[in-house]
Amino acid sequence: MSAAAAPVAASARPARGWRIAPGLALCAAVAAAAYALAAWEQRLFGHPWLEPLVLAILLGAAARNVWSPGARWTPGVEFGAKTVLEIAVVLLGASVSAATLSSLGVFVVVGIFLLVVVGIVVGFALGRALGLTPRMALLVACGNAICGNSAIAAVAPVIDADGDEVAASIAFTAVLGVIVVLALPLLGVLLQMSTLQFGALAGLTVYAVPQVLAAAAPFGPAAAQTGTVVKLVRVLMLGPVVFALSLVAGRRGQESKSQARAPGLHRLVPWFIVGFLVMIGLRSLDLIPQAVLPWLASASGLLTVVAMAALGLQTDIRAVARAGGRVAAAVVLSLAALLALALLLIRLMGL
Repeated sequence: MSAAAAPVAASARPARGWRIAPGLALCAAVAAAAYALAAWEQRLFGHPWLEPLVLAILLGAAARNVWSPGARWTPGVEFGAKTVLEIAVVLLGASVSAATLSSLGVFVVVGIFLLVVVGIVVGFALGRALGLTPRMALLVACGNAICGNSAIAAVAPVIDADGDEVAASIAFTAVLGVIVVLALPLLGVLLQMSTLQFGALAGLTVYAVPQVLAAAAPFGPAAAQTGTVVKLVRVLMLGPVVFALSLVAGRRGQESKSQARAPGLHRLVPWFIVGFLVMIGLRSLDLIPQAVLPWLASASGLLTVVAMAALGLQTDIRAVARAGGRVAAAVVLSLAALLALALLLIRLMGL
């Protein structure tokens, strides 16, 4: 590298920091408002009816649907919804020990595997029955059964889905994911579920790993830990599913040098999942000082609230209308089927 090039590279780093600063500050402001509302609820009712995580989503979504943040805010909001969220998940790993992970047992892991497979098959069948193309039906089914937008993004190049199909499936999944986070705790209360049961339900049904934290928050830290571990097993199903689809696509002659190709390893196993597992290992080996654990838990919670504010700021309710009625029906019915399968699995596991 020449001497002239070095200052340019060095100046690029702070430039990116300034680029994300406005949007990230906006997310932090929404998060602060969520904490303030939760504190007001605590003083008025003796306990908060809505957790800061939920309030952050609601406030962010309300702001997004009365005001569309311009290009100045977008980089920071995207950073908050993705990178901040992923860092929060990594830090959460310090709250989970290997004993918690191993407590799932083989039966539970096999049950999650079957839930994902059956969820994909049922979702695909529902999509086809509603008149969706095979590729669109498969995108919706995989998004619901595994991990939402991440699964859609990983599966799309393998089945050679076009941009419109990917955009339509992601648009509705993004909005419905927020609705699930808000509505699932109400279902848990109605069904009088225990902390362990609800944590498992959140892990089996909620789209993204960080959203599990928001959904499980009303049932306490134990529910969030259980949900994250269950969800982790579900996310790890993405690799085998994409591999199986690539084999089917190859046999049907749908692949060419310029068309479908398998995504990279980083798509199948996201870095924050690896980080989450590393933190579990460090905690289990007592390599993290006990005095630090509460600070890590608090940092994870704070970052998650900021990330949920960013998620709300990205939620455009009008995207539901743009996605189309058939896609909407396929996603909702697939999710309902997944929910029913999850409740059955929880009952069979005897949690």
